Amino acid sequence: MQKIEGKQIYLRPITMEDTDRIVLWRNQDRVRHNFIYQKLFTKESHENWMHTQVETGHVVQFIICEKNNDRPVGSVYFRDIDHDNKKAEYGIFIGEADAAGRGIGSETARLAADYARDVLKLHKLMLRVFADNVGAVKSYQNAGFVQEACLKDEFLQNGIYRDMLLMAILFEENR
Repeated sequence: MQKIEGKQIYLRPITMEDTDRIVLWRNQDRVRHNFIYQKLFTKESHENWMHTQVETGHVVQFIICEKNNDRPVGSVYFRDIDHDNKKAEYGIFIGEADAAGRGIGSETARLAADYARDVLKLHKLMLRVFADNVGAVKSYQNAGFVQEACLKDEFLQNGIYRDMLLMAILFEENR
């Protein structure tokens, strides 16, 4: 896998050297709040993810870096890659708080969609997002994702039910 260049960011393949950074990012309340999986990450659990998912090709994961200073600011991944049905699930998080709200998520989503279409040769890239995560929903819409379903009261977190949106982008050229 090679680096994927954007305007203000680039995506580089994740490595084991990113473990401490991923654990730190994913354990922030700001990040965890928008993930279905709410348990705290450990170094061991992330290393297991790397060995059983990334190294086996079940997941393709990148680190999002700012171009102007090479600073890692988040991560993006494709999971549940189904080559038979030409589909996968997309996920992203911005780990550095000062990188949020600057269009990095939208640019990453566009680069990821291009990668899914052109490299993975997928027909469908889907994602799950909490309906109240308005910034993320807008970012996905900007990249071409459309809402396919709203699952009411899908997850109970901290005593509050949250709705989940299913969104996807179709690549007709890979039908």
